[in-house]
Amino acid sequence: MRSEFRNETFVNFKEAHNNVEYDAALKKVEAELGKDYPLIIGGERIMTDHKISSINPANKTQVIGVVSQADIHIAEKAIQTAAATFETWKRTDPNERARYLYRAAAILRRRKHEFSALMTFEAGKTRVEADVETAEAIDFLEFYAREMQRLSQPHPLTVSAEEENELYYIPLGVGVVIPPWNFPLAIMAGMTSAALVSGNTVVLKPASTTPIIAAKFMSLLEEVGLPAGVVNFLPGPGGQVGDYLVDHPLTRFISFTGSRDVGLRINERAAKPNPGQKWIKRVVAEMGGKDAIVVDKEADLDLAADTITLSAFGFSGQKCSACSRVIVHEDVYDTVLERVVERASKLVMSDPADAAANLGPVIDEKAYMKIREYIEIGKQEGRLVLGGGTGDPNGFFIEPTIFADVDSNARISQEEIFGPVVAFTKAKSFDEALDFANNTDYGLTGAVISSNGANLEKARREFFVGNLYFNRKCTGALVGTHPFGGFNMSGTDSKAGGRDYLLLFTQAKLVCDRF
Repeated sequence: MRSEFRNETFVNFKEAHNNVEYDAALKKVEAELGKDYPLIIGGERIMTDHKISSINPANKTQVIGVVSQADIHIAEKAIQTAAATFETWKRTDPNERARYLYRAAAILRRRKHEFSALMTFEAGKTRVEADVETAEAIDFLEFYAREMQRLSQPHPLTVSAEEENELYYIPLGVGVVIPPWNFPLAIMAGMTSAALVSGNTVVLKPASTTPIIAAKFMSLLEEVGLPAGVVNFLPGPGGQVGDYLVDHPLTRFISFTGSRDVGLRINERAAKPNPGQKWIKRVVAEMGGKDAIVVDKEADLDLAADTITLSAFGFSGQKCSACSRVIVHEDVYDTVLERVVERASKLVMSDPADAAANLGPVIDEKAYMKIREYIEIGKQEGRLVLGGGTGDPNGFFIEPTIFADVDSNARISQEEIFGPVVAFTKAKSFDEALDFANNTDYGLTGAVISSNGANLEKARREFFVGNLYFNRKCTGALVGTHPFGGFNMSGTDSKAGGRDYLLLFTQAKLVCDRF
């Protein structure tokens, strides 16, 4: 019997020896950069003529790796391979499937810095952000393994005389997993492992900006002996290969994390049955947020400033849970704004491989240009009080940026920027602050900083988000502790890292035997 689930401990980088070990991991990973990576279908490695290079967003001249790209013919091979493998994998004992995840977690734990260092190079994550993500990946593996074993146990039913009744969960079939670039290990590993431990087979289409981390995870799955064809590694262009996988009649479900526009496109395409399709495809989607921290007039203002700074600028604001709106009661507005500006101005923006870095680059040129456009919009919609500029031209660096006195209906208050940009809005009352917080198409995370119990209870009832936090930051959900998923245009509220999650990849079957 496995021990009760516990979250992986984060590395304390205030201790010198941990930085020495991380520096060694960076050197080891850097020496291995630039390799070619194939597609992997049914264990077969396939190199193609069409390739893309993954680059370091902090150093645009450094190639992390070169990845072969699939076309629709290879995508068809991947789907057929996954479908054939499903016929045997679905019969594999759930405890055996769980053991593959336990083994993967153990290896990942031993090689934690190595995986984190690769994220520093490919995703631009500081060592703190990378370590937290690797810990989350370990948590997903450990948690979902236990959850599959729990679901495989007999489920209590009302007793009926002269009958034996049994309810159990069976897998769905072939799943297409499309993870995001901003959590290229944790979310990718969580989505993939949840699907496979539930008895499904997977076609994994990694994010185009962070495919090397996904390739490294594939190597880990091979190392633990996962049967070939259970997970098939299929990098390729979304508009071609992605659409083909979503539309395919053998695709049973699509697990997606990414932008609202792409998620809605997937949902629309998946809803249309294609010739030969025998089921309604299931879509599990997480699609971003426009997350607000509300600060009441009765609040610890230093706590508010700390949580806002961490939530808004961690990983340069490139989290779907990041704080991009701050709504403050007018009585304390100036004080909170001043303290956040003071803290944010001290953040160190540099190469994330540097131990002193608080934030690194944004992911690529497309994001860099989009964020800079929003900064120009912000200058028309609010008062620029910090940042707005860029950093080292060798990377995609954008300063922590704060706009004050922004209307709740302004574009920078409504549209997802996905960068280190935060808008401050003044509220006349706590009720108005909640109205402003709910005034968005999204509903992922939110936080309230207040010492007023009645107001916290009001927020508990009326702040409409999937993950609501009181007197702490709105980022940093822990597996098992904060099941994660949002409302409205933030997705299907999948509650990743929670006890409901594996149900999305299974279907319940009831067998009644009458004597």
